[in-house]
Amino acid sequence: MKKIRILIVDDERAARNEIKRLLANYPDFEIIGEAANADDAIKMMGEQAPDLLFLDIQMPEKSGFDLLESLEQVPPVIFTTAYDQYAVKAFEVSALDYLVKPIREERFEKAILQARLRLGKADPAGQIFVKDRQQYHFIQWSSVHLIESMDNYARIFFGDKNVFMKSSLNQLEDKLNSELFFRINRAQIINRQYIQAITTVDGRLKIILNTGARLEVSERQSAKFRHWAASK
Repeated sequence: MKKIRILIVDDERAARNEIKRLLANYPDFEIIGEAANADDAIKMMGEQAPDLLFLDIQMPEKSGFDLLESLEQVPPVIFTTAYDQYAVKAFEVSALDYLVKPIREERFEKAILQARLRLGKADPAGQIFVKDRQQYHFIQWSSVHLIESMDNYARIFFGDKNVFMKSSLNQLEDKLNSELFFRINRAQIINRQYIQAITTVDGRLKIILNTGARLEVSERQSAKFRHWAASK
């Protein structure tokens, strides 16, 4: 049985010990580490690559939200906190679950069931965490159909929403899965899963996404795109 690997992040030792005590009832979950602050957690995540985070929101210096925003790839998250005021915000970002301290055992069991369900359907493309104004979002890369350059920001289109992320298109292009994403011109990257049709108009490639977006492939990228599309 493959175990679900967990990192616990909380500035209070007693809170970390309580989660460890509760997890002892679930042998398919393995604790690979614990961190008392965001910086230690970031380092451990780079080394250990956990499947699931138990993450406190309110921590000194950097919050749980700050931690997530600094990551290139974000695993599923169960938030833990003593502050009810964060509940709505946590669910806005589609956290796997939200546990209020002190954590009740029956409520913890529900979160564990959610974790098993989500991880059994994990998106191989991964997800990111984005703060856009006062909104927080977990975004599955497989749901992103278009990324546009907006000065020093990238505008990410997913579902019927779009958000701004502090990143250049060049930075994002280096991190994206080249099996899914292709840069069609200086300002746009598309997800091949959303291509509905490809046409040629006056010698230039035009792409229609199933969202209705009509996009133009630059002359420079056209040959690369034909080769890329043919190889997939």
